Amino acid sequence: MVRAGERSVRAMLLVEDAAALAEGLDAGADDAVLERAHPVEIVARMLALLRGPRHAGMLTIGDLTIDRAARRAWRGGAALHLLPREYAVLAYLADHAGSTISREALLRAVWDRAFDPGTNVVQVQMSRLRAKLDAAGPPLLHTDRGRGYRLGDPPWLPAPATDR
Repeated sequence: MVRAGERSVRAMLLVEDAAALAEGLDAGADDAVLERAHPVEIVARMLALLRGPRHAGMLTIGDLTIDRAARRAWRGGAALHLLPREYAVLAYLADHAGSTISREALLRAVWDRAFDPGTNVVQVQMSRLRAKLDAAGPPLLHTDRGRGYRLGDPPWLPAPATDR
């Protein structure tokens, strides 16, 4: 990904052969595809590229920054000292930022449980994560009563203005 200030430009190459594909990826392209690929594949890869990286690199939500490679997070520039499970919960919520994630979905994704163990393990982790996350700024982790948890600004706040 090529960065220009706060914005980034994604590059996908359409190449003639495998050698050019390898050279393009080595040169920094985000993706490359052979010209003879089926148009459906090309479109699908372009859409995936536009969605952005979900499991690699840096992810920013407001003043929260997550470095997936290092498995670290910062809020307002201050390091968040997260335990492995806290990081896993944060990363999962960040992948779905703005959406409410149910307790059951968190149990499946983070604890690999297809059933409710009947404990308050999710609530305890959310409380610990919230204490660390929200100590460095305004609340970013929200509980939607009866529905689950959501990472991001409250829906009643106006979206930040963008310079375009």
